[in-house]
Amino acid sequence: MACLLKTNGMIEDEIIATIVLIVVTASFPLYLYGAWIILRADIVTWGVLIHHLKFIFTGLVLTTGPILLWMIPRSLSRMDGYIALHTFVGLQAYAFLIFALTGIIRIFNAKRARDLYNIPDDSVPIEELGENMDLWRRRLRVGVMGFLVIWIIAWSVGVVRYFQLY
Repeated sequence: MACLLKTNGMIEDEIIATIVLIVVTASFPLYLYGAWIILRADIVTWGVLIHHLKFIFTGLVLTTGPILLWMIPRSLSRMDGYIALHTFVGLQAYAFLIFALTGIIRIFNAKRARDLYNIPDDSVPIEELGENMDLWRRRLRVGVMGFLVIWIIAWSVGVVRYFQLY
């Protein structure tokens, strides 16, 4: 009976791990499409921003949900080198995201203060919206690119671990 329970637990664990792998993997195209929305827009209006954020937030939920609900609770009882590496790299990705947010918030506030989301004016260069706008845009770019690159590394470590276990 104990062997049967252990086998069923392993099968259940494999099913959940497969679902988590699929869900987290599904977030990547959402990140890319969200970025593409902004990159192809000549002027970022409020509608473009909201459309972009729908994909980015959905991707973040698909990544963060499994982390909080499944990965973290299991990691403490199964700590090994792969989990430590996966956790470390994943935390670095979220650090880049926080770094990007420091730029996003400043840019958003500057554009909102001039009502440039509702009444777009492409004659106003973004550099003129604030004293340190180039710095905030650089933070945004570095943070977003850093998040995506490090996210891919963390995902790759997780995929290797998945195939080792299951």
